[in-house]
Amino acid sequence: MNLLHEIGPHLTGLEQLKAMLEADRRPGIGETLDIRLTEAEDGRVVFEATPDIHLYNPLGTVHGGFAATMLDFACGYAVLSKMVPGQSFSTLEIKVAYHKAMTRDTGLVRAEGKIVTFGRRAAYTEAKLTDLSGKLYASATSSLIVLS
Repeated sequence: MNLLHEIGPHLTGLEQLKAMLEADRRPGIGETLDIRLTEAEDGRVVFEATPDIHLYNPLGTVHGGFAATMLDFACGYAVLSKMVPGQSFSTLEIKVAYHKAMTRDTGLVRAEGKIVTFGRRAAYTEAKLTDLSGKLYASATSSLIVLS
């Protein structure tokens, strides 16, 4: 199932994001990990989620894949916000740095993604994962290809 095609391929990326926000629509992995898009504007998005014990690794902390997924959403959807109808994108690479372990006591976390540069064929983004007090848990940079 292609969520964006379902929402409206004739819409700009930002219009698609606004429609997702209004209808609280998420792709499957967003549903599985309970990650929600909460803000979308030109070149910037925010996702929120609350880590819990079901996301733990064997060490008793939240698995790094959860943070990486939130940051990947933030980087990719920041690029989506710049798409014109008929355009698409794909992640070429993402680098994630883990700054502090999360547990279920961390509470709500926010992944904010922003465009660094956006060209005809490539986009570069950055994202930060913080708690509500602004404490940094993970960060990422990403390179994405713009497809026509």
